[in-house]
Amino acid sequence: MTFHNKVIVITGASSGIGKALALQMLQLGAKVALCARKADKLNDAFAKYTAETILLISADVSKEEDCKRFAEEVIEKWGTIDVLVNNAGISMRALFEDLDLNVLRELMDINFWGTVYMSKFCLPSILKSKGVIIGVSSIAGYRGLPARTGYSASKFAMQGFLESLRTEMLHTGVHVMWVSPGFTASNIRNTALSADGKAQKETPLEEGKLMSAEECAKRIIVAMSKRKRTLVMTIQGKMAVWFNKLFPSFVDNKVYNLFLNEPDSPLMKYENK
Repeated sequence: MTFHNKVIVITGASSGIGKALALQMLQLGAKVALCARKADKLNDAFAKYTAETILLISADVSKEEDCKRFAEEVIEKWGTIDVLVNNAGISMRALFEDLDLNVLRELMDINFWGTVYMSKFCLPSILKSKGVIIGVSSIAGYRGLPARTGYSASKFAMQGFLESLRTEMLHTGVHVMWVSPGFTASNIRNTALSADGKAQKETPLEEGKLMSAEECAKRIIVAMSKRKRTLVMTIQGKMAVWFNKLFPSFVDNKVYNLFLNEPDSPLMKYENK
């Protein structure tokens, strides 16, 4: 699949993987339609591009009406949608015991329902173009992670939805896939929600040692062009997926200890009892 003059829709494109993906698609000659909740940040990131190649929309993917409007504006401008990348997402870091349930609802609304809404409203056009629907998921969509119950639940739900949709679309020419980055240097952890729903504003990981958003975007583009079913990006991620299938109890302990040892781990609450 080549991307010259293709219409690519990307949610959550003001930073991180979404922004990197949009910039690389523009370099490949695509027309890109981008949305984010913060219009000023989106406009600043893509200020140098002309209206011929880019459409910037302020939209909250957790709101059905925003997703419908976004899809309609893309069709009004370019008449088609070739690729939808459901990238918008939010994370969390808190024990379920301490979690305000509104945090879990917000993650499901953005990560899961945002994917459902956008896929619903873009699908008629993608059926005509025999295009691609992509979900940017996570290893947390294969393996539940402690202190990330809402995040894992939303990614499991996303993958289940996309797998069902892919099977429905099997003989239509539409391709449905998801990609699972490992730990990536992006803004998602800085905006991850704490137990009370406030952004934690810091990350427990060393960003300098993580895969860059640009490298992640390159891998997504290659997988998209080859119409892969799924893409798990790192050796650590692939090992987690396969070991979890074969030795789930062993992985329970490994994952617990991994997250116990992160800075200011919420799991220390249970260790100190």
